[in-house]
Amino acid sequence: MLALYGLLGLTAVEFAVPARLEPWLSPLIGVVTGVVTAATGVYMIPSAPYLQAIGLKKDALVRALGLSFTVATISVAGASLLALAPALLGVVLGQWVRARVRSETFRICFFAGALLLGAHLMLRTVLL
Repeated sequence: MLALYGLLGLTAVEFAVPARLEPWLSPLIGVVTGVVTAATGVYMIPSAPYLQAIGLKKDALVRALGLSFTVATISVAGASLLALAPALLGVVLGQWVRARVRSETFRICFFAGALLLGAHLMLRTVLL
């Protein structure tokens, strides 16, 4: 999505949204931006092109995008903090297991896990 936005920005393509459509289009763009952000981790689509399309000039555009990015980052902070607890538990559990496993067994498990993860990511990319 970010590459598409960059590509569109480098072309002469410009979008314009009439002021009369903003009251109902703005919430829709907000929802779509949330969905795209959840799926890709990119906050810019479609909010940045929309803010440009409603006529914001560079200073106002940068301020609006900065506010949008700040709100988006803060909104996921709670979920990130919740995910921190199981991650720390995994670290502690991993240390406990690692202290009790032979070096050769650890090496085999470590590299087998890396192989499986890499194969999964590759197949997911190829098959989707």
